[in-house]
Amino acid sequence: MKKLIFSITMALSLSAISQNVRIEGKVTDSIGNALEMANIMAVNKQTKNMDAYAITNDKGAYYLTLKANATYTIKASYMGFDTFEGEVTTTTETTTYNVKLKQGVTLDDLELVYEMPVTIKGDTIVYNADSFTNGTERKLEDVLKKLPGVEVNKDGEIQVEGKTVQKVMVEGKDFFDGDSKIATKNIPADALDKIQVLRNYNEVSNLKGLENNDDNIALNIKLKEGKKNFWFGDITAGVGAGHKEDRFIVNPKLFYYNPKYSINVIGNLNNIGELPLTMRDYFKFTGGFRNMMRKGGSSFNISSNDLGILGLRNNQAENIDTKFGAANFSYNPSKAWTLSGFGIFLGNKTNVVTNSVNDLPKGASTNTKEIRSDVSEQHSNLGIFKLSSSYIPSAKVHFDYDVFTKFSNQKENQIVNSSEAGSIFTNKNQQPFSINQNLNYYYTLNDKNVFAFETQHLYQEEDPFYNANLQTLPFAPILQPDYVSAAGQRDDITQEKFVKTNKLDAKFDYYYMVTPKSNINVTLGNTYSQQNFNSHIFQILNNGTKNDINSAEANNDVNYSFNDTFLGLHYKILLGKFTLNPGFSVHNYATKDEQLATENTQNFNRFLPDFYAKWQLKKSESLTYDFAITNNFTDIVKLAQGYVFSNYSSLFAGNRYLENALAQSHSLRYFKYSMFNFENIFAALNYTKQVEAIKNRAFLTGINQVSTAVNINSDFADETFTAMGNYGRSFARYYKASGGLNLNWSKFNNIRVYNTGDEIQTTKSFTQSYNISFSTNFKELPNLSLKYAYTINDNSSDIFYTDNPSIELEYYFLDAFSFVSEYSFYHNQNKAKTIDTEYDFLSASLLYQKKDSKWEWKLAGTNLLNTKALNTNSFNQLGGTSSFSSYIVQPRYLILSLKYNL
Repeated sequence: MKKLIFSITMALSLSAISQNVRIEGKVTDSIGNALEMANIMAVNKQTKNMDAYAITNDKGAYYLTLKANATYTIKASYMGFDTFEGEVTTTTETTTYNVKLKQGVTLDDLELVYEMPVTIKGDTIVYNADSFTNGTERKLEDVLKKLPGVEVNKDGEIQVEGKTVQKVMVEGKDFFDGDSKIATKNIPADALDKIQVLRNYNEVSNLKGLENNDDNIALNIKLKEGKKNFWFGDITAGVGAGHKEDRFIVNPKLFYYNPKYSINVIGNLNNIGELPLTMRDYFKFTGGFRNMMRKGGSSFNISSNDLGILGLRNNQAENIDTKFGAANFSYNPSKAWTLSGFGIFLGNKTNVVTNSVNDLPKGASTNTKEIRSDVSEQHSNLGIFKLSSSYIPSAKVHFDYDVFTKFSNQKENQIVNSSEAGSIFTNKNQQPFSINQNLNYYYTLNDKNVFAFETQHLYQEEDPFYNANLQTLPFAPILQPDYVSAAGQRDDITQEKFVKTNKLDAKFDYYYMVTPKSNINVTLGNTYSQQNFNSHIFQILNNGTKNDINSAEANNDVNYSFNDTFLGLHYKILLGKFTLNPGFSVHNYATKDEQLATENTQNFNRFLPDFYAKWQLKKSESLTYDFAITNNFTDIVKLAQGYVFSNYSSLFAGNRYLENALAQSHSLRYFKYSMFNFENIFAALNYTKQVEAIKNRAFLTGINQVSTAVNINSDFADETFTAMGNYGRSFARYYKASGGLNLNWSKFNNIRVYNTGDEIQTTKSFTQSYNISFSTNFKELPNLSLKYAYTINDNSSDIFYTDNPSIELEYYFLDAFSFVSEYSFYHNQNKAKTIDTEYDFLSASLLYQKKDSKWEWKLAGTNLLNTKALNTNSFNQLGGTSSFSSYIVQPRYLILSLKYNL
């Protein structure tokens, strides 16, 4: 198989590059000065096709790979200069061809830029979509994967320069702000004209140049002319036969754009496991709300009380039924005022079957492993809504208001069979609700003075309900004397919990331009949080009556307030190729918790420095360093002293006397993007050290643990070190290759309780991930994408190895047919090879659509090899143990669908 793949790849490569020659030279102005970022292309005079293009480097150099013995029209342009046009005939040897441009501005320059596959304008990279398509593309994701320097991961997230794209816009209008997956999976490929990558993005023009926006990347999609002022999209319906029931999919998509308003409507009903939005996407969906206190020096994050329902990826389930509907709009009542928003509904019914082998902590049991099977049925209905208003009457004033709401109704019934605990039946139910509001005002008084006021308010309610019916409750002695235990009868324990949060962040910034290349930023800010935490544990006895556990250990009634008032000062200066931004913040912290009929207060001050430096080696090459000391605080969850169930085998109690942890972080990032040879390099080193960290003090018995939160002495600091890098290059116009690595080393400390006393338990883990890929992008030949990933998970208890080669084939033929197939192979094993498993997945689809026809037929098959399960491994730092799990996945499906393009 490997030899066949290699032979096909080499044959395609050789056929494409045979009889090619190179033209090279320099582009200069009339007096010989090199012009960096000049556009140059070669148009074949016989075929009228653009066979090659290039952008000059810092020395004005370029090269083009062309066909031998052919005549080409060479076109070159540079903003502010007249367009150049000349003619050259290639031979079988390298030819030197220099270009001189005369100063002047013409419309031809704009026309040439329009034809270029890639152009760079300042911080913006513009891709011409049609230059990278071969006819098999159906959605935005398919096109993005073929762009130099752009990647789309398995979760549908877009990554540029190793950074995740935070915002996707269409014609400058937000497209489901806060998530890129909906865009990549739904925007039609045939609607794309230009794809603009906006680096150092800041949507507030008043603050451009005043803040460091290196991590902010946005994407703007420019539509083809025929897609503006008209409804476009498609409607798909398909059916197929399944193992236990018939399969179906209905997927309408409608879009409308004009300068005044836009409307997007997407729907998806299916039972084939196609998830437009996963639970992971839902919980990280921000609605575009940014962390306005990122320069504050404090970290006070509201923890989630989620029960862990539906924490799944697309294929980690035996069966999935999905109902999805989403709508997005933008409306301009005037040139200065923009209204926008979206609504999303997601309903899922999911069956999950998991088999796992879990290591047991040393000394916790006479056994070394737990064998467990889990069968779950999950139901969820989720909603997300956002409404935004932006008013920009002039370049001096910018006013924003946003409201973002999330709510859900989630249920799970689970049957567990454990070699350590026997049979357990659990029931989970939660209906969390949150509303987040954002109000911002920015004002530029003059060239010297800029003011910014930002405020956010979060209101959140969480009500997780947990019930477990098991043979014997191991925590019964802790819940005495109210707990009733009857010999020979099962224990039925229930926990009710309610957490309410009100959090208000407010910040005022003043920027003073000392010189055109330096400014001072003064910040006055405040974070205030008020939380209420209530929990209660009770039994359902065998006769059906309720038995309340009223002891203080089994109940919580806690009020907690946190206040952080701070003053920050930062100075930013540009010194040649260097940007320096040192600063600090001074904080006053005040906390108070009320529980057990007493109060506990803390009040203290902190000085927290930070530093930013950037070395701009070239226009598209930089080295950036970040340093910060941060005060990390827990919220009410780890302060409530009564016990709460994490699950049937874990009981946790908080500690009201916890103090903050202090973390120092260092980050070094290198980036280079060369349009001369379409080379993209990204590398980063990150180190974090956390002292006085809030950790767990745990007593472990078999699979059961009783833990509480404590601060660990500064002599036992938690440390993490990560190193990542990626090298990518597109060459000869038809090839794209990349290689990358990700290394993650961590050391964590916890306290393990033994009969002889407490002992610090230090666990270390080291994860290594390596990947390489190679793909082709021919217009008329079959295209291959070859990938290989290798992962080593080295933790305190075992070492796991994962091999993952994959191949994807795309072929557009006979001007009507598209064939796409993907094959992935996985091999998992541990060091001793006591675990050694293999599985693979194969999918394929054949599409038929005549040119200019609105109808498209598709025959698609998923899991064609009928693979039964996939495998994963994980590591638990508290017990220093590893777990190996197998998830039952959906069987083979064949779906015949028909799509109508509007």
